[in-house]
Amino acid sequence: MSDAENISKVTDIINDSRIGMFTTVNEEGALVSRPLAVQDVLDDGDMWFFTSSTTSQVAHVRAHPGVNVSFGKGTEWVSVAGTAEVVTDRQKIHEMWNQVVEAWFPDGPDTPEVVLLRVDSDSAEYWTSPGGTAATVLQWVKSKVLHNRMSVGESGTVEL
Repeated sequence: MSDAENISKVTDIINDSRIGMFTTVNEEGALVSRPLAVQDVLDDGDMWFFTSSTTSQVAHVRAHPGVNVSFGKGTEWVSVAGTAEVVTDRQKIHEMWNQVVEAWFPDGPDTPEVVLLRVDSDSAEYWTSPGGTAATVLQWVKSKVLHNRMSVGESGTVEL
C-alpha cells in the first residue's frame, strides 16, 4: 500500500473505534493507560481529546509528553506513538465542543478545568484480520493442521 493508503487505514481504524487507550508515563516512570474518546482525527493522524486539567493524564503529559494511543474494534487494531500537549485555548475548546463532551462537563465549554489534549502523531502500527472472527478461527485451525505459522492478515508501520 502507498503511504497515503496506510495513513487512511490508520485513521479509519481510529474513527471506527472512537475510544482509545491513552498511555502516559507517570512520576515513577511506569506506563499508565486509560480510555479516552477521540474527538477528531486529522488526515495526518494527529488526534484531539477532551479531559480535565485535574487528571493524571494532564500531569503526566506536562512532565513527559511522549504518549501512545491504541485503538481496536473487531479484528482491527492500531497503536499510535506521538507527543502530546495540553491545550487551554478557549476558542479551540468552543470550536470542538459537542453534546457528548457535555455529558462529562455539564457546565459547558467554559468550565475552568476543561482542556484539550492534542497528540502530534509520529508513527503508527496497524493490524487487520480480514473476514472477521470466523476467518481468524479458520486460519488458526489451518495453521494447527498444517503445522504452519498462522497468517493474521495485514499489518503495517506508518510514519505520520
